[in-house]
Amino acid sequence: MIQRIDSHQHFWRPARGDYAWLRADVPALAPLVRDFLPEHLAPTLQTHGVGRTVLVQAAESEAETDFMLELASAHDVIAGVVGWVDLGTRDAVASLERMARHPKFKGVRPMLQDLPDDDWIARMPHPDAVQALVRLGLRFDALVKPRHLPALLRFLKDRPQLPVVIDHAAKPPVGAHDSEAFAAWRREMAELAALPQVCCKFSGLWGEAPQSTHRDVEAAVRAVRPVWDQLLESFGPARLMWGSDWPVLTLAGDYADWIAVSEAFIGRLSAGERAQVWSGTAQRFYGISTD
Repeated sequence: MIQRIDSHQHFWRPARGDYAWLRADVPALAPLVRDFLPEHLAPTLQTHGVGRTVLVQAAESEAETDFMLELASAHDVIAGVVGWVDLGTRDAVASLERMARHPKFKGVRPMLQDLPDDDWIARMPHPDAVQALVRLGLRFDALVKPRHLPALLRFLKDRPQLPVVIDHAAKPPVGAHDSEAFAAWRREMAELAALPQVCCKFSGLWGEAPQSTHRDVEAAVRAVRPVWDQLLESFGPARLMWGSDWPVLTLAGDYADWIAVSEAFIGRLSAGERAQVWSGTAQRFYGISTD
């Protein structure tokens, strides 16, 4: 039995040249502008009982997906790859069919949060590309912010056969749980959770919390608790999966401390429910082998 699966982490090599968002001239991102590769994360995974990971795209290029699949072929700990194709064109079908020949290719993630059109997901994906995702048994990672949730809901209501996971709980306003923005996020996430094909990642939330919580586990627990409570109520343990968002995580805290933050919530569940969030949900959703 796998103790933990990290359902969301990245590796990158900036010299490859296709990480448009990863800019050294942006002070907040500068610490991330270096190589983050399997050898850098392996000791941490072993220390914390993480037996498998899902490697997620960080560039809008098929070349990066090929790079990730090469890493997955060379490293057993990478159980799945979530890549990128341009879902707005029919050419995506051929790309998906090619990538799906790799046994560790699990799905795609369009970088919806960075697109200028907040309604893109509801209007622009090519029908043949979406049908190919379903036909090939692939999954869809939704990288969205709260403003995208109405469009995502419209997209998913018409596609009940497409398995979807919402990355980072749609990046809610962590630490502002009394705000109207948080109330709107709660309502819209509950609507999405009513669709049985939708799961959610408990990941990336420390980075959304106020900077005053960074490097402070207790402060992070207090800030994240209302988000966790809503996710647990809406999705339940069987549709929640834990992830680190490493190395983006390192801007707020280290891997061990994010596990400690997460354990403050997951640890209160029953043994069976804990197993779902730490590994079972990701294993089922992505079709990860336990061998």
